[in-house]
Amino acid sequence: MSEETRVAIIAVIVENPDSVEPLNKLLHEYSSFIIGRMGVPYREKGISVISIAIDAPQNAISSLTGKIGRLQGIATKTTYSNH
Repeated sequence: MSEETRVAIIAVIVENPDSVEPLNKLLHEYSSFIIGRMGVPYREKGISVISIAIDAPQNAISSLTGKIGRLQGIATKTTYSNH
């Protein structure tokens, strides 16, 4: 029996450009779970806003968001579907 997955959106705000490379490495590690992602640079504020759609086991989502949250200059929040 396969492990149950959840669909979630991970919102990420990048305020430290030095954290972009480690963030991309993390996202690559979890790429098999990522449905899609959209990044928008907000040049006027010097930040980037990224949304990541993911379908993964709960523990994988928690692991990824925890690792993202530990990167310097990055804020993240996650919203889950009810299904």
